[in-house]
Amino acid sequence: AEQTEVQIDEARQGYVPVAFNGSILFFCIADLANIDPMYQYSLPFFNGLFLTTFEKAEKSDDLDQRIENLNDTFRYTIYCNICRSLFEKHKTLFSFLLCMRGLLANGQADQGDYRFLLTGGVSLDDPPPKPASWVPERCWGELFRMSKMGGKYSGFHDKFAKSIDIWKSIYDDVTPMKLIKDPATRPKQLEGFDEL
Repeated sequence: AEQTEVQIDEARQGYVPVAFNGSILFFCIADLANIDPMYQYSLPFFNGLFLTTFEKAEKSDDLDQRIENLNDTFRYTIYCNICRSLFEKHKTLFSFLLCMRGLLANGQADQGDYRFLLTGGVSLDDPPPKPASWVPERCWGELFRMSKMGGKYSGFHDKFAKSIDIWKSIYDDVTPMKLIKDPATRPKQLEGFDEL
């Protein structure tokens, strides 16, 4: 009996990543109520979707593959079921929330970067004068506040000002992401930046 109990405990511990992923998804859904109070979902509803995942997910004898199948199936099931009740304008926001929470939980995104993306940063210092008239005030302020974050962003506003001609061509281009992604035209200041 003790040996069976040990085997059950070992098997249960193998599925902890599924529970971890499930908790991330649950709190993503709970946060939707901050967008609109109508978006409130019960724990029994969530548990029901969670339990059906074990039946729907592709079976595998390999535990790692089984966990991946369960997580993928549950994420897709949650997405489909929740999106049915969301306004169209909130579906992209929900997708972003699912993606970012997963990246943050797995250490693939930085919490400071995420906070800056959402808030635009906070600083009590006034930014220096803009390097060119075409740079919007708000954007210049955000570049300055990003520079205050330190690390790879340290002094970014000064580097931006020094290569203002390159940034002007990106700003005026119809498809700026092509220029940023192409190593030949990508500004050197972007080296080391993460791509979300």
